Amino acid sequence: MRIIGGIHKGKTINAPKNLPVRPTTDFAKTGLFNILANRIDFEDIDVLDLFSGTGNISMEFASRQAKSVLAVDVSMQCIKFVQEQAFKLPLPNLKCYKTDVFNFIKKPGLTFDLVFADPPYELEKIETIPDLVESAQLVRPGGLFVFEHGPKHDFKERAHFLEQRSYGNVNFSIFKY
Repeated sequence: MRIIGGIHKGKTINAPKNLPVRPTTDFAKTGLFNILANRIDFEDIDVLDLFSGTGNISMEFASRQAKSVLAVDVSMQCIKFVQEQAFKLPLPNLKCYKTDVFNFIKKPGLTFDLVFADPPYELEKIETIPDLVESAQLVRPGGLFVFEHGPKHDFKERAHFLEQRSYGNVNFSIFKY
């Protein structure tokens, strides 16, 4: 995987093969960030990356100089890898938090301008995530929630739904609050 924009544009990140992840493809990530670049000013946002895995998306936001990026994942292997990369590049605006995403969402008072979630496509509770993000009020007014999911899920009837984009088997449902 590589960083496609910002201060570390072009840097290749080699994740260990044994991480329990399915990273967002560079093709899909490029499409998503082209959409986001027309909607937001990266330097003015606080970002939450749920199910961060390799930190692919977190590092992209941090490279584009988001004010802050918080990567949340349950895997200590993933968190250690993201922390190492954030130190090595460096990306001082990228912080990591190891916990179960469903427990993290319940923490009161946390708000972000953009929330990105990329759960395992076969996750048992995947269809509940947009509702959980909304009920927890994680997204600030005017902010975006970007939900990556496989082709068998459709979130077009959900509250705050804005649009869906597909890049092969990668789908992004975007919600505006």
